[in-house]
Amino acid sequence: MILHLAAFTWKEEVTAADVAALTADLEAMAGGMPQLVSYRCGENLRLRPGGADYAVAAIVADQAGLDAYLDSSAHAAVYENHLGRMLASRMAAQLPVPEDAHL
Repeated sequence: MILHLAAFTWKEEVTAADVAALTADLEAMAGGMPQLVSYRCGENLRLRPGGADYAVAAIVADQAGLDAYLDSSAHAAVYENHLGRMLASRMAAQLPVPEDAHL
């Protein structure tokens, strides 16, 4: 399995309503993608100093699942409708997840 992490920092003009709309659309998108084993998204809790404003953690079975998720029209629509205008910066990474991991 593969864990895909994405962390976002917003432009100053991004509002709480923008973030709520993004979250709703990301959760709806994820609900329609059977290749996602696990999916979480949301605002940074700010329990430690620094860091991004928002993050997504998606687990897929394999490279094909990752490609299907990231290259889907639903994922592109979320970028088009929200992320493109909200992003100041984005960072992403993919990590291996052992098959016996407790999700």
